[in-house]
Amino acid sequence: MPVLEELLVEEMQDLLHAENQLVKALPKMAKAAKEPKLKQAFQKHLEETQGHVERLKQAFELLGARAKAKPCKGMQGLVQEGQEKITEGREKDGIGSDLALVAAAQKVEHYEISGYGTLRTVAEKIGETKVAKLLAQTLAEEEKTDKLLTELSAPLLEEGAGEPEMEEQEA
Repeated sequence: MPVLEELLVEEMQDLLHAENQLVKALPKMAKAAKEPKLKQAFQKHLEETQGHVERLKQAFELLGARAKAKPCKGMQGLVQEGQEKITEGREKDGIGSDLALVAAAQKVEHYEISGYGTLRTVAEKIGETKVAKLLAQTLAEEEKTDKLLTELSAPLLEEGAGEPEMEEQEA
């Protein structure tokens, strides 16, 4: 197998594991979110993520490769951070908790944007246009989710910025 095709398959295996981890993590994030629109965004992205898994499987098929997940340590760390935010958020108000969830989710999105962007480019370079289109479709959805998270955080940031400091509240 040529080096770029091998790289493409290996990195797709990594992303397949990453997406499967998110299928498990997103329901927990949705449950932890207090802001209804944020909760809804996590639920919608869960459906999209399930589609990302299917799209990756299609890409493997087009390449004649087995859709076998390879442990993604990067996503494991990001999911673990997200779980910590959920646990810590139980003791925080809605704004602080939800903003921490958005921060964790955007780290995940940026990781995925990087991965899908790179793989789309590799697929294009080796002439795998159908695979490149599948990867580009997922990349666009990840970018859209990242943008939505930024939009949803704006009112929370405004509201949070209007709150007095903890020390001032105690005084």
